[in-house]
Amino acid sequence: MSDLSRRDCLKIIGAGAAVAATGISIVSGQNPQNNTADESAEVKFDRARRMKWWHEAKFGMFIHWGLYSVLGRHEWVQEMEAIPAQEYEKLAAQFKPKPNFARDWARLAKRTGQKYMVMTTKHHEGFCHFNTSTTNFCAPKQAAGRDLVKEYVEAARAEGLRVGFYYSLMDWHHPDGARCADDEGARRRFVDYIHTHIRELMTNYGKIDILWYDVSWPLDVKGWESEKMNKMVFGLQPDIIVNNRNKLPGDFSTPEQRIEAAEAGRAWETCMTLNDSWGFHRADDAWKTPKQVVRNLITCARDEGNYLLNIGPLADGSIPPESIEIFTKVGDWMSRNGDAIYGSDKCQLTRSRNGSFSRKGTTLYFHIHYYPGSSVAFAGLMTKARSARLLATGQKVDFTQDTYGIRFTGLPEKAPDSPITTIAIECESVPTQDNIFVRKRERGQV
Repeated sequence: MSDLSRRDCLKIIGAGAAVAATGISIVSGQNPQNNTADESAEVKFDRARRMKWWHEAKFGMFIHWGLYSVLGRHEWVQEMEAIPAQEYEKLAAQFKPKPNFARDWARLAKRTGQKYMVMTTKHHEGFCHFNTSTTNFCAPKQAAGRDLVKEYVEAARAEGLRVGFYYSLMDWHHPDGARCADDEGARRRFVDYIHTHIRELMTNYGKIDILWYDVSWPLDVKGWESEKMNKMVFGLQPDIIVNNRNKLPGDFSTPEQRIEAAEAGRAWETCMTLNDSWGFHRADDAWKTPKQVVRNLITCARDEGNYLLNIGPLADGSIPPESIEIFTKVGDWMSRNGDAIYGSDKCQLTRSRNGSFSRKGTTLYFHIHYYPGSSVAFAGLMTKARSARLLATGQKVDFTQDTYGIRFTGLPEKAPDSPITTIAIECESVPTQDNIFVRKRERGQV
């Protein structure tokens, strides 16, 4: 992990960035009330240290994969079609991943410009991809015959990517998974089972960067013993970051299928599908375009959030060709324009009918979604621009600027980049925008 400079610390703490996101840390102890005002500078500094790489990364790969991938009818197929557990568990005999499946995932993530991966180690169906002492309903003891989490971890590390584990607290296979809500004996057995899984995941695979809890039904924070759970996690992995889905605030919030910045001072990450399903769904053809994906990534970066974009592999681990095509085109754009995303800062500018914005320091990035030709403008830039260039090529862009806006001229008639052309604008200070000022400008004579 890179060192956290004094400037980084002041930026994160003083600007109220994600370091103030309340969670559990080995320094802070428990803070389920999310009261960041009561946190010490030491606690905030520790969170800044742990999350520095994550804030710089901006872009990650989510992987939803399990026995549901055999059926190919969405990851909630067991519940949505009321398939009995005894029938559903027979799918484990058909779940036989091909060799090196995880290397394909990791290579695609790297090519796409993603900096970290988060894999489902156990989804709601209860099937464990890892070796566990608690059940035979796990990949090493079924047809797969091997520890799939281990292969994933090794593949991610081989490509220089950070490693994240998704883990569903809800479990449709365990006999106590529902009755634990009303039976104390069942709750004790089930919570011990879940805590054992988390301990195994935090112990058996080396350094883990992210723990991504999901679905806390049917228990509350006390029932899950979530404070004890997180204390164990940080005791075993002091550099890890955790999300907020075990009923504690965690280090970051997790808006799902929508881009919604958290309250000021809290880190956030939008997780989103590439079509309308998390797990493999052979009939789901509602694929996002590369342009939609890039626009979503820019919007997350503008508001200082991360974008966790999903693939749903087939049962053998193969990635759907549509996913590969979209991710590859996004990766091509990122290879030319990643400077506008990685390590970006919160950007105050939001208004343009042609595009959107991101920012890094005093450099403003104008991302043109609807390329109009040789000239493009936007209003309300309250900061003086010094120079402009096409980010993908470095080509100088001419411009004129007055009190009310800035216009770029001499551009190619056809968009020089795809799916979005980005202009990098070097400003004298941190750029801001005021469209109400423009609206109130002096009018003509009637």
